[in-house]
Amino acid sequence: MVRAPTVNKPADPAPDTRAPTEALEAPSVEIGLSAAIICVHKGEPQILVVRNDEEDGLDALPSGPFNPLTHRTLEIGLRSWVAEQTGLQLGYVEQLYTFGDRGRHARYGDTGPHVMSIGYLALTRAQTLTCGGGAVWRPWYDYFPWEDRRGETPAIMSALAPLLEDWAGRAPTPGEPARPLRRSDRLNICFGLGDGGWDEEKALERYELLYEAGLVTEALQDGREAALGWDNPVRPGRPMRYDHRRILATAMSRLRGKIKYRPVIFELLPERFTLSTFQCTVEAILGSRLHKQNFRRLVANAGLVEPAGGVEPATGGRPAQLYRFRREVLLERPAPGVRVNPARGGN
Repeated sequence: MVRAPTVNKPADPAPDTRAPTEALEAPSVEIGLSAAIICVHKGEPQILVVRNDEEDGLDALPSGPFNPLTHRTLEIGLRSWVAEQTGLQLGYVEQLYTFGDRGRHARYGDTGPHVMSIGYLALTRAQTLTCGGGAVWRPWYDYFPWEDRRGETPAIMSALAPLLEDWAGRAPTPGEPARPLRRSDRLNICFGLGDGGWDEEKALERYELLYEAGLVTEALQDGREAALGWDNPVRPGRPMRYDHRRILATAMSRLRGKIKYRPVIFELLPERFTLSTFQCTVEAILGSRLHKQNFRRLVANAGLVEPAGGVEPATGGRPAQLYRFRREVLLERPAPGVRVNPARGGN
């Protein structure tokens, strides 16, 4: 006869004899949904924001809590909140990231529920800039003035660069995590200080570095030690509520990278457009100028567009031919995008 193996039954746990007030309370966690909604109007990227002047007067992304009883999916919840707060029915939407750091969605010292913010990127065409619910469109370079490199080096850098270099030379703050690169190396990589080049896709890294250095208003609002160590420094860019500028920086980095391997740029263009409008829209998102002939050669070789018939007379010169997105390219290549490299003039 084969005997069943002996199993040691675990002892029953000891009863909790603590008084109810001594028992540990389960942490309270909420899920928030936030949308970085982007369009391009007259050659300028715009971000849709809402404001609550009775609270703090800061711009905020359209957002609201996820309610599993009324929202079957996270995206349905997001679309519902956006429609309620702005009157806008979203088209293209993709999830960005989950933002869960304590203190990035709450005031310093707050003991309220911990909020996990799920950020989304949404793209829409600028057919109208009129929205409901008090929502307004603002240029996204108002929030990140150091990111617009379509002309000369942004004026804000003349004030910002010395502060960053000063911070790079300071001793690490207590509790600062060890990093493989020195602060000066990170400045060189992110901001192109020294002999480093400019990488438009590092928008999030640049914002995070400014936050770490205590040079953005959000770091001061969060009570970060680095922010308290400055004597009336310049704090560049328009601040936002909670961690919404971080979410927006994430959206900027994602979009700048994604247009190079997916045709999402056409979500921002009208159905018919000129090649000049196409190039201007790409430049607006990247924050860099592109060489006109190189760009047109790239577009022709990639097979991204086709003639749409008709011309645009209001160009200030010769009427310009109208084009449209050639959807067949989605079946021809796995990664059809505008593979520009601003550092080399668009090639």
